[in-house]
Amino acid sequence: MDYADPLAVKALNQALLKLAYGLEHWDIPQAYLCPPIPGRSDYIHHLADLIAMRRGPSVRVLDVGTGANCIYPLIGASEYGWGFVGAEIDPVAWKWARKIVAANANVAGLIECRLQKSAAQCFRGIIQSGEHFDLTLCNPPFHTSAAEAAEGTQRKLRNLGGKKSGLNFGGKANELWCEGGELGFIRRMIEESAEFAGHCGWFTTLVSKSEHLPRLEQALRKVKAAAVKIIDMAQGQKKSRILAWRF
Repeated sequence: MDYADPLAVKALNQALLKLAYGLEHWDIPQAYLCPPIPGRSDYIHHLADLIAMRRGPSVRVLDVGTGANCIYPLIGASEYGWGFVGAEIDPVAWKWARKIVAANANVAGLIECRLQKSAAQCFRGIIQSGEHFDLTLCNPPFHTSAAEAAEGTQRKLRNLGGKKSGLNFGGKANELWCEGGELGFIRRMIEESAEFAGHCGWFTTLVSKSEHLPRLEQALRKVKAAAVKIIDMAQGQKKSRILAWRF
């Protein structure tokens, strides 16, 4: 299989979601992120371990930046029966995620997609008064600028031995970069999480760069997190980790 071919990767995802999770209808618009399914499911399984494998809709999960693909809620609802809120800043991605959810009857009653009005906020404007989540999850923007994101995409294509395609599912700007990159985004999330300490059990996020961990742990000490866990993940040559904290 040619992993540099975006249509081939999308077709593989559709087959995996149908066979593994019973999801008959999944698609993404051109230029939006096409996620590798194994890495996404790995994150969900580690979260299940974090809450002692609890199942069913009483477990509520908030996905910060669910994207047009809505992949984490789809996998978590299918595999564990969890209830999800997927928060998204991009109106096009939000509408597309809602469309995917509505098209899959086995998860439609478990997933709600909410539109975030402010790019500066993770939880404000999404978590409602009196609402509680057992978990939050996030795959944060990685790069600090559009130029850095473009170079990252080209480097990935070169590593795959591919050529630039007329179709692109490499990701929109808000999926790939933000001010401060991964470190800045997660630090803002940590600061804001303290305001919602009573609304969430475990806050979690992916951290791609291990060198960011000392500064993130410092930020968690500053907000007086009661417990912090770092959970290593690896799929093939790609290594990442989950940062989890609670108050």
